[in-house]
Amino acid sequence: MKSPTPRPADGSVRAVSFATGLERPWGAAFLPNGRMLVTERPGRLRIVDRDGRLSAPLRGVPDVHARGQGGLLDVALSPSFAQDRLVYLSFSESGDGGAGTAVARGRLGDGALEDVEVIWRQAPKVQGPNHWGSRLAFAKDGRLFVTTGDRFSYRPMVQDLSTTIGKIVRIEPDGKVPPDNPFVKREGARPEIWSLGHRNVQAATIDPATGRLWTVEHGARGGDELNHPEAGRNYGWPVITYGVDYSGAKIGEGTAKPGMEQPVYYWDPVIAPSGATFYTGDAYPGWKGSLLIGSLRPGGLVRLTLDGDRVTGEARYLRDVGRVRDVVQGPDGLLYLLIDASDGRVVRVDPVKAS
Repeated sequence: MKSPTPRPADGSVRAVSFATGLERPWGAAFLPNGRMLVTERPGRLRIVDRDGRLSAPLRGVPDVHARGQGGLLDVALSPSFAQDRLVYLSFSESGDGGAGTAVARGRLGDGALEDVEVIWRQAPKVQGPNHWGSRLAFAKDGRLFVTTGDRFSYRPMVQDLSTTIGKIVRIEPDGKVPPDNPFVKREGARPEIWSLGHRNVQAATIDPATGRLWTVEHGARGGDELNHPEAGRNYGWPVITYGVDYSGAKIGEGTAKPGMEQPVYYWDPVIAPSGATFYTGDAYPGWKGSLLIGSLRPGGLVRLTLDGDRVTGEARYLRDVGRVRDVVQGPDGLLYLLIDASDGRVVRVDPVKAS
């Protein structure tokens, strides 16, 4: 189903500045005490206090390959954070052959991450500054989904199961491979792969009602996709797509092919998606259960209503707020948006009461 590209809705919500002084904020996660962890793409992790004040950068963050679209990317808390204090980070990592997306975890201490270890690395590392993914989403069973990108210039590797280029991977919290992953027993395949055929997945979240993974990935010119990736399925890139190349040239073989999945929903023109969450609160009338997605271009907040696997409605808000890199729900039931800019900020989405 194609997006009808609705006009922005006015008047029901407004953006209120909450925290300023961030450089290219990328990912956010709320701590149990109501403070927020925020990543900055150049390689800093900060705590935003409940009144919007920023901490000094936390020590112990891994060195990142801050080039192009790469750097320090997403942040997520262990499902058992109250007991283990573990924080997970995805980032661009240099190494033999170039660079690739990686995941590290460390224990949150006083002003630092401690006992930091890298638990997963995209393979192979390649040259180039773009399309790293990457979002982190813990499933209800405690396994961790990691989204990646095709690294822009390496499309042939996306359909190659011996690489993790253009894949979604599923790992245990310590980085080991779950024994029920779909390609564990396939010779020559990377056992951590969950699904393949992805271009650049920068939005991923778990539906709290069903426990299913939902993702939104960037197309080229047209073809941003909403999917709910399932084990072993192939989502088509770069063989099928609803977009065309930036030059206007055709990509692949068309929009459909046997053995490859269709998106649940797609956008043309694009929304340039980044960050997503299912809303579970009551602050915004009629929003409970909606999927909220950040838009980098044209910017703002996109809200989808779903009925099972079908999108039943789309609305857009706050287009003037800028490039929304991530969307998170706070313990107060309000939404918070990361605005991606050199003078980036966090804004709170406040409901506007009808007069």
